[in-house]
Amino acid sequence: MFQKTTAIKKILALNKRIKAIQGGTSAGKTFGVLPILINIAIKNPLTEISVVAESVPHLKRGALKDFKKIMNMTNRWMPDHWNATDKKYTFADGGYIEFFSADDDAKLRGARRDILYMNECNNMSLHAYTELAARTKKDIYLDWNPTSEFWFHEEIQQDKDVDFLILTYKDNEACPESAIEFILKAKEKSKKSKYWENWYKVYGLGLVGSLQGSVFENWRTGEFNPDWLPSIYGQDYGYSNDPTTLIEVAIDKKKKLIYAKELLYKTKLTTSEIANINIRHAGAKLIVGDSAEPRLINEIRAKGCNLVATKKGKDSILTGIKIMQDYDIIVEPNSLNLIKELNNYRWLDRGNKPCDDYNHLIDALRYVIFYELSNPNRGKYFIQ
Repeated sequence: MFQKTTAIKKILALNKRIKAIQGGTSAGKTFGVLPILINIAIKNPLTEISVVAESVPHLKRGALKDFKKIMNMTNRWMPDHWNATDKKYTFADGGYIEFFSADDDAKLRGARRDILYMNECNNMSLHAYTELAARTKKDIYLDWNPTSEFWFHEEIQQDKDVDFLILTYKDNEACPESAIEFILKAKEKSKKSKYWENWYKVYGLGLVGSLQGSVFENWRTGEFNPDWLPSIYGQDYGYSNDPTTLIEVAIDKKKKLIYAKELLYKTKLTTSEIANINIRHAGAKLIVGDSAEPRLINEIRAKGCNLVATKKGKDSILTGIKIMQDYDIIVEPNSLNLIKELNNYRWLDRGNKPCDDYNHLIDALRYVIFYELSNPNRGKYFIQ
């Protein structure tokens, strides 16, 4: 049976156009917003509502799954009203709720809507928010887990049309007992552990946390390369599980600044696709690629890319990290995957080794930095 929780009542009390909902685990954020949107669509004919997540897989296991569950729990689900291809449910009076991902540029710049819901918006870019918000006539709902500050805190929170709400598991009477027990255990552990102290702060109390053991704490978002310094590019390679990445980098050696801009983060790219993307972004400028892929580098180079392999050796990862830590890193605000990596890239083994995860764009950045700042023969090359 569906339960009207305190979380739903608190969300309903938000009156301003932008309804920002920060909350911990099992706080009922999604299960609070979706029933409200369903009721709006039913009671207001022809209302157009968009629910957006960072990717289609996130939609399927998140907001879309919860939407279907709520519709079934309230005996409202009618299979013939659901268009699986368009991911769109149309109600009897012509209103609808559609679901799409923020990685679809055509959708971001598509038709206008009455109401927007960005689910886990901290995983989407400020650019995505701006494009969607500009095409939304009425209310905007945002929600997230506060693992760290992001564009909302810097760019949106102070606006006059924002209502800000913090929810916790205590606002969700439908929270499973197992989840409550886990959170309370975390609370006890937080008295003796920095890790659990931060975990409980974020997921128990719904407050902005900070990651422990971060490799890079010397970064912030900001304008990319305002002084028009020369650009050099870095590239890491993946295929099925790991993405191929491309990053644009500018280095101000006098001010000790590294500017970084994410250009590519995608799996299952062919050699020709990678080469075409490289040429589109970098033209004839130098790209420093992963030396562990010499065959791939040669194939991409043969297609017209100015590509060299980075130099690797004993402790090259730690050396590259140390060089990067000596600079301030300025990340272009829409470089969402790079920001996610910097937030999650941590030390293992008491600071002697970084984790081998959240590092695809960071590795590409490190290739450039290692090549440029530790290479006495650095320069501008075009390898035929």
